[in-house]
Amino acid sequence: MADDRQSDDLDKRIADAKAAHDRGVSRAEGASESRGWAVGIEFVGVVLISAFIGWLIDRFAGTAPWIMIGMLVLGFVAGVYRAMKTSAQFDADPTTGSKD
Repeated sequence: MADDRQSDDLDKRIADAKAAHDRGVSRAEGASESRGWAVGIEFVGVVLISAFIGWLIDRFAGTAPWIMIGMLVLGFVAGVYRAMKTSAQFDADPTTGSKD
């Protein structure tokens, strides 16, 4: 009888550990997916905002389309830089995104 209780207790602990592990894995997968979306949205946002600012400057300065093209290129460079920096943080620690 003592063996049955120990066996049941062990089975329950194993099942609890597996369930906790599965929840942690699915939570980490969802976090990495949302992080990827965040990086992509940030990249596109930086490019679009810089192009819009360039368009506004061109409109008021009458230099169309040169400043907009320049701002678009700068926005692309800034977006790539931010995406690389953010991705490096995610690679350091997949659960928190910090290098600690």
